[in-house]
Amino acid sequence: MFFGFMRLSKFIKLGCFLIIFFIFTQATPGYSKDVRVGVINVQAAVSGTKEWKREFSAFKTKFNKEKMSISVKEKQLKKMLEDLTKQGMVLNPELKKKKEETLLKKKKDFERYVQDQNEIFAKKEKLITGKILKKMAEVIKRLGETKKFTMILEKKVGLYFDQSVDLTTLATKTYDKMK
Repeated sequence: MFFGFMRLSKFIKLGCFLIIFFIFTQATPGYSKDVRVGVINVQAAVSGTKEWKREFSAFKTKFNKEKMSISVKEKQLKKMLEDLTKQGMVLNPELKKKKEETLLKKKKDFERYVQDQNEIFAKKEKLITGKILKKMAEVIKRLGETKKFTMILEKKVGLYFDQSVDLTTLATKTYDKMK
């Protein structure tokens, strides 16, 4: 009895599959001809815009200034360590211990400062990119509507696509015109 039920179950599943397959193949032949899919490298489109380049240039200038400031502070710490190492033999133990503690505190403060600055700059970069990405999403949506695309996918998702459906450059140029 159990084996008869298994055969019936397989037969029902096969029948349902064939019915669904028949319905979809008969119902969608005209629709499948109208499907237009575009692809876009969103990261390249965003970083190619004039606004992103302008804002990132200003960001990079501030970042490089901070990087130089950090480099100066790092050299000062190294100099303090070298001085302490040179004077270590002649200093009395209490003074040496006090200088070591001061150096250790400055080193910890410096490391904390560098970490904080890295976080601040990462947030700023994310904010710049996020703001432009939001606007770019609207541009992509408009391109899809005006160019009659059924969908536009991120380029990284596809394994193969015809270069003629790549909208990256068009999206960047459209963004620049609109903004």
